[in-house]
Amino acid sequence: MSFNHFRLATAAALIVLTGSLPAQAQPAAQLDGKALAFDRSKGNCLTCHEIKGGDSPGSIAPPLNDMKTRFPDRKELTAIIADETVRNPLTVMPPFGRNLILNEKEISAIVDFLYQL
Repeated sequence: MSFNHFRLATAAALIVLTGSLPAQAQPAAQLDGKALAFDRSKGNCLTCHEIKGGDSPGSIAPPLNDMKTRFPDRKELTAIIADETVRNPLTVMPPFGRNLILNEKEISAIVDFLYQL
């Protein structure tokens, strides 16, 4: 049996036994930037920022609106979310990327969402 046949047989067995594919075999899902931004255990943006569509926003940070105009360079907004302490050492914004709260794909999904605001 070749390695690929073994992987397919193993995945098939897992589907039969557990009803789902193993994590590495699951198709890549489109990340939901809005859900990540509003999730209190992930992006948590709503804790400090007012965001259209969010309930109980915080008011200690600027509202997140018109983001594509305010940050035309996507890399700048991505860097802010990843680690704002690089740009502003006195910030209270957590370094979501540096602290491994969000990975690169999650940060990118949040930027996609913010660019729609």
